Amino acid sequence: MIPAQFDYAAPQTLEEAVAVLAEHGPDAKILAGGHSLIPAMKLRLAQPAVLIDIGRIKDLAYIREEGGRVHVGAMTTHYQLESSARLREVCPLLPECAATIGDVQVRNRGTIGGSLAHADPAADWPAAVIALRAELSAVSARGERTIPASDFFVDMLTTALAPEEVLREIRFAPSPARTGQAYLKVRQPASGFAVVGVAVSLTLDAAGRCASVGVGITGLAAKAYRAEQVENALVGSMPEAETLRAAAAHAADGVEANGDIYASADYRIHLARVYTRRALATAAARAA
Repeated sequence: MIPAQFDYAAPQTLEEAVAVLAEHGPDAKILAGGHSLIPAMKLRLAQPAVLIDIGRIKDLAYIREEGGRVHVGAMTTHYQLESSARLREVCPLLPECAATIGDVQVRNRGTIGGSLAHADPAADWPAAVIALRAELSAVSARGERTIPASDFFVDMLTTALAPEEVLREIRFAPSPARTGQAYLKVRQPASGFAVVGVAVSLTLDAAGRCASVGVGITGLAAKAYRAEQVENALVGSMPEAETLRAAAAHAADGVEANGDIYASADYRIHLARVYTRRALATAAARAA
């Protein structure tokens, strides 16, 4: 359980981090909270030649509102998101999701950006940012680009980030009136990760019909994904029990489900449908 030899850099600014990453490219790894990378290095599943520790870049940890959008820095910890009074007002999905992650030690050290960039197929944050239709800002020596959350997760442990890019922040719109949000998951008892997790953000119109809905699902497949068939089945409809059940039946459409010693593929599909229905019902009740 000893990592392979590596060089260590601890930049003080994002610009310095980007410069070091540009110099070393694929041979370098970014260290944020370290909960995923350090164990992988100890097992020698990851053997970076250079480790770039961005933990000293305090400018990457923030929650603020600008230009009608909420901006969350990549180094913002799970606990900072869980305990944010303002987020509970404008986007309660994030504090609710954060509260389900790991334990107190993990939430105080782990970061939202590190989790998203690692793209574990059972991580919680990917489902939440997909449901929010968030945008992710990536920075490199060439400049900055914006990646929609639904396009960010490419495959297991693989994102749309280029080797020389650093995730800087997550941006999304505050919840409009009559919006309900929910994150529900089946927790793997040993790791705390999601066997299946479902994030929902649902807005009702003046007549009580579903005006818009975002559904993100994690744990089921090789990557978190947007359940568009569920969304399409709900928009324009009254969120009644049978309607929600029929929409949730599409939770696993077009998805190749994971299976392991804890939960088979068929069981995960069943859980995805059940927890999608429950998350939709919870969000609809909160929106009413």
